[in-house]
Amino acid sequence: MQLIAQSVADCSVEGDATDVVAEVPVKDGSGSDEEEYGANLHLEDDAVSGEIREYTGSFEGPEKTLEVVFRSAHSDGSDERLLIVPPSGTTSRKVGLRRLHRRDLDKICRRARCEILSSISNQYLDAYVLSESSLFVYPHMLVLKTCGTTTLLRCVAVLIELGRRIGLEVDWVGYSRKNFSFPGDQAFPHQSFHQELEYLYSHRSLCERLDGNGYTLGPVTADHWFVFVADQTIRRNNTWSDTDRVLNIMMFDIDETVAKTFYYDAYDKRSHADETEEEAVRRISSEQTKRAGIDTLCPGAIIDPRAFEPCGYSMNAVLFRSYYTMHITPEDGSSYASFETNQRTVSYSSLISNVVRAFRPKKVVMTLMADEAGHEQMKDDPFTCPASKARIFVPAKRQGGNVGNSNLVYRRKEVASITVEEDCLCMMGNWILCEESNCQENPQRRPRGESVA
Repeated sequence: MQLIAQSVADCSVEGDATDVVAEVPVKDGSGSDEEEYGANLHLEDDAVSGEIREYTGSFEGPEKTLEVVFRSAHSDGSDERLLIVPPSGTTSRKVGLRRLHRRDLDKICRRARCEILSSISNQYLDAYVLSESSLFVYPHMLVLKTCGTTTLLRCVAVLIELGRRIGLEVDWVGYSRKNFSFPGDQAFPHQSFHQELEYLYSHRSLCERLDGNGYTLGPVTADHWFVFVADQTIRRNNTWSDTDRVLNIMMFDIDETVAKTFYYDAYDKRSHADETEEEAVRRISSEQTKRAGIDTLCPGAIIDPRAFEPCGYSMNAVLFRSYYTMHITPEDGSSYASFETNQRTVSYSSLISNVVRAFRPKKVVMTLMADEAGHEQMKDDPFTCPASKARIFVPAKRQGGNVGNSNLVYRRKEVASITVEEDCLCMMGNWILCEESNCQENPQRRPRGESVA
C-alpha cells in the first residue's frame, strides 16, 4: 500500500487543532466555535502529534482498532442503549451516531490522518472505506480501524465531543493492536503502548471520562496483543447489546501468487477508451475481489472493494447488523492480509478455514474480543479448545485436473486470554504453518528479536 502511506505523508499538520475547532458545528447557534468547543475539549493537548514519517518501503499492515460505544445521556440504564433501527413509519433512516454529518466524520478521520474514499449502507449501519482501512458507524457505536502510521487515538476526544452534542455519552471504549513490525515508523502517540496509555491517562479531555486499563496478551518476545478498555456500561438485560464479539484474523507472509493478485499493474488500466479513471478503479477492484475469492467469504453481503496503486486492497461488506472488512498489503518482505468481522455465529471454524485457505500465509495471529454472554453462545472457539483440535487445515489447490500444492496445516503455537472490566473476554493466539507429516512434533524454536513495541 505504498500510495496509501504516501497520501498520509502528504497531509499537513500545521494548524491541525485549530482546524478541528473551527469546523465543529455550534449547537445553539450562538458564540464562536472556538468558545463553545475549544474551551471544553482542550485541543491544545493534541497540538503536537509528532513528525510525519516518510514511506520507507515497508508498510505496517496490522491495524490499530478503536471501538467507542455510546448511550443516551439521559439513560438511567433501564432503556435500550440506543435504537438499533429507526421506528417504523419514520422518514429518516438515521438515528444516533448515524446522524453525524459527513464533515464530522471527515474531522474524525483527519485527526487519525486518513480520509474517506467510498461508502455503503444498509438499515443498520454505514461502512466507509478509508485511505488506511475502515470506519463503521452504528447508531450507538463507531468502529475505526487504521493501519500504517496513522494517529488513531488523536480522534477520541473529538468523537466523544461530537457524541455529546447529539445527546450521547460514552458507554465503553476499546483500543487494541498487535505489536508493530516497524515501531520506529510510528508517530506520537503511537510510538509504544506505554506512550499510548500515557496519552489517554494524561489527556485533559479523556482521563476523567475513560478511567480505563491497559493489558498485554501473549509472549512479549514474540507476537502479542495490546488492549485498552474503559468500561462505563450500565448493565441491563438487552439481548442484542449483550452478545458482542469481534474476530480478527491477521495473516503474515501470504502466498506469493495470491499477493500478485493485488498489484494494480496486473490489470488493464483502461478496458476501453471511454472508461474513466474511477470506473477503472471500480472494475479492477471487482476483478481482484473475485480472483482472490474474497466475495465468497461473506456471501449475501453488500461489498465495497477498493484497489490501490501501485498495490494494496481494502474491502468492506455489510450483512444485516454485521460488518466484514479485509485489508491486504502485498509488498515483498511485509506481505499481510487481515479479515475482521463482528458476525455473531456459534462457530467460526469454517470461516477461519476459508479465510486462511484464500491467502495461504506462513503465520496467522487471531484475536477474539467478546462479552461473556456472546462467548457462551459459541459452541467452539479455536482459543479454548485442546491444541489438537485447534489446527487449521487447508487442502491442496487444484490446478486443472491435478492437485497443485500440498495440504497445509497450521498448528496453534501460543494462546492467551484474560477477562477485563467485569465481563469482557480478550483472547489471542498464534498459528504457524508446519508440514503435515511433522505437525505432531515439538514446536519450532521461537524466532528471536521480534518487536515488543
